[in-house]
Amino acid sequence: MPPSDDTTLPVAYLTTARLGEKGQITIPKEYRDACALESGAPITVLQLGSALLLIPEHTRFRQLCDRVATTFTSHGIQADDLLANLPETRERVFARTYPQLAHSEPTRKRVKRT
Repeated sequence: MPPSDDTTLPVAYLTTARLGEKGQITIPKEYRDACALESGAPITVLQLGSALLLIPEHTRFRQLCDRVATTFTSHGIQADDLLANLPETRERVFARTYPQLAHSEPTRKRVKRT
């Protein structure tokens, strides 16, 4: 089921499934077809109380990518801007996350690989 801009969550009964001896369930064919899921497709499993929520990974990743791209675009940020600021940003994040390491003297010389 492709994502929509609608803020309501559509709920539909698809089928009843049985748990196999290895804990496997079969996702209904109509849903697999609608979401273009093939054998081996990664699925995120979330627990909500006593319920399980299954989310196709490609859908979740695509939605995240769309949100990131929209945010960057709305702020006028281009890919070249991100790449140009990456080294400085990486150093700031490292210093904030590992302050003792960031302010200590290196114990050995770094060797550049070519």
